[in-house]
Amino acid sequence: MTRNRSLFALAALFILALVPAIVTDSYTRHIFIIAFIYGTVAVNWDLSLGLAGLFNFGHLAFFGIGVYTAAILTTSLDLSPWLAIPLGGVTAALAALLIALPVARLQGIYVVLVTFAFGQLCMQVVLSQGDLTGGAEGLVRLPYLRLGDYSFIRDFRFGYYYIALGLLTVSVASLMLLARSPFGKSLRALRDNPDYATARGISVARQRVLVLCASAVFTGIAGGFYAIYLRVASPEVFGFSVATLILSMVLIGGAGSILGPVFAALGLTFATEAMAGIRGLEEARFLVVAVAMILVLRIAPAGAIDIFARLFTPRPKS
Repeated sequence: MTRNRSLFALAALFILALVPAIVTDSYTRHIFIIAFIYGTVAVNWDLSLGLAGLFNFGHLAFFGIGVYTAAILTTSLDLSPWLAIPLGGVTAALAALLIALPVARLQGIYVVLVTFAFGQLCMQVVLSQGDLTGGAEGLVRLPYLRLGDYSFIRDFRFGYYYIALGLLTVSVASLMLLARSPFGKSLRALRDNPDYATARGISVARQRVLVLCASAVFTGIAGGFYAIYLRVASPEVFGFSVATLILSMVLIGGAGSILGPVFAALGLTFATEAMAGIRGLEEARFLVVAVAMILVLRIAPAGAIDIFARLFTPRPKS
């Protein structure tokens, strides 16, 4: 089944790489780019939530930290966007280390409360430090990417499309390798039977610190790219709507599956955008997503990826 999923992922990557040659509409390419960014954030959230079983509800804070790192570095320090984007991953990882220290030995609802409070604290810092972050209005007109004389802002999002797809691909490939490594196996052991894992010498605190930092790196880079792509940094990235949508991608796609949240990100991004254009569904679209999540989890607790796996896996002959 793992081999089939890998082949399916490669086929999907090949198709997505051909999209710009077929789809010339700038708006459709924009939706793909946003879906790739959300997919990167969702699959890294799946690392801590699904693979490690850590109820981290502050994951969107890492994304927001990446957004504001890139925005502040390019506006206040006039740093190149090419350097500011990866530095978003560095600051997000440092923030993850900061929050991981108190979370390392907590259990249950206390992990949820601390990580959720961390996300709200980040938003309050952004709002209160208006001289640096722009406050409630945010930072606008960020510099765009350039390669010599080539401007990414004038190519109908062609260059941004492949950067976003490359970021998602590298992130997924890295997480798949990590999941199959001894470290990934130790995370699943802690998730499924923490007492047995501890008895085998696996440190709960150390693994939690490592998994939070690992899940923050690509999330912060995605945040930095998001800011440079849209040329704006807004406190809305810390809001409930974005967090709810990306959490839905993780749960609908299949927590712990890695590939599931990626395909859910593509489907939900296009679906919510389509509903936003339908009169009467602008405000109800997130309710529709919530109902869809309940239905999918009721039918297949392992997520939509499990449904497709059942459909495409040949049944043994009796």
